Amino acid sequence: MTLENRVVMITGVTGSLGPTAARRFAECGANLVLVGSSAEKLEALGQSLALPKERWLAVAAALSQPDAARMVLDASLEKFSRVDILLHLVGGHIGGKPVPQVTEEEISIMLQQHLWSTFHLAQALMPHMTANGWGRMIVISSPSAGAPPANNLPYSIGKTAEETLMVTLAEELKGTGVTANILRVRMIDHERDHEKSPNMSSWTTPDEISAALLYLCSEEAGTVNGARIPLYGSP
Repeated sequence: MTLENRVVMITGVTGSLGPTAARRFAECGANLVLVGSSAEKLEALGQSLALPKERWLAVAAALSQPDAARMVLDASLEKFSRVDILLHLVGGHIGGKPVPQVTEEEISIMLQQHLWSTFHLAQALMPHMTANGWGRMIVISSPSAGAPPANNLPYSIGKTAEETLMVTLAEELKGTGVTANILRVRMIDHERDHEKSPNMSSWTTPDEISAALLYLCSEEAGTVNGARIPLYGSP
């Protein structure tokens, strides 16, 4: 598979999934826009990829802020003149309490992290991608969005809202050459040198997730739009 000259924006790139995704997409020829909250961590990640400086850009941004998405897009356009793919990997979890103990602030934080960051990125990128006639937008979600468990209300609300946004985008993007899809992951297994225990059977490795991301960004996946793809094996 080749992504030669494609520009991939990866948010939350210094988390447990981002470095692997960045490496796999770089190996396929993509140029990278690395987005996270720490300029120091972004620079270290960029250097570790051993790419020519003209193939990557680090942008530190707090994507919960309304103007951040536009700033990241502007920086990307200045460097590469285009953005073709958004991998929105920003994580964050608040849970562990029954509903009577949940605070409005906890729900607000999860909505900011999952819904609003995705909303602002979509508003910034959708017109750009549709004008180019090609694009991919992918988020990492959770089975909690479809079957909310007990004691997990803030996170489940955040992910359910994010998925609703993505499915709505998919409907609005039909026929444009741009797609919007969701990968559902229960837990990311970033410890690779161990044997999985039974309670880890539904965990997914960064390499497994990155393979799915690469497929969704391929030409062959152009008809996959609005999908909620489970990557968590047995419950």
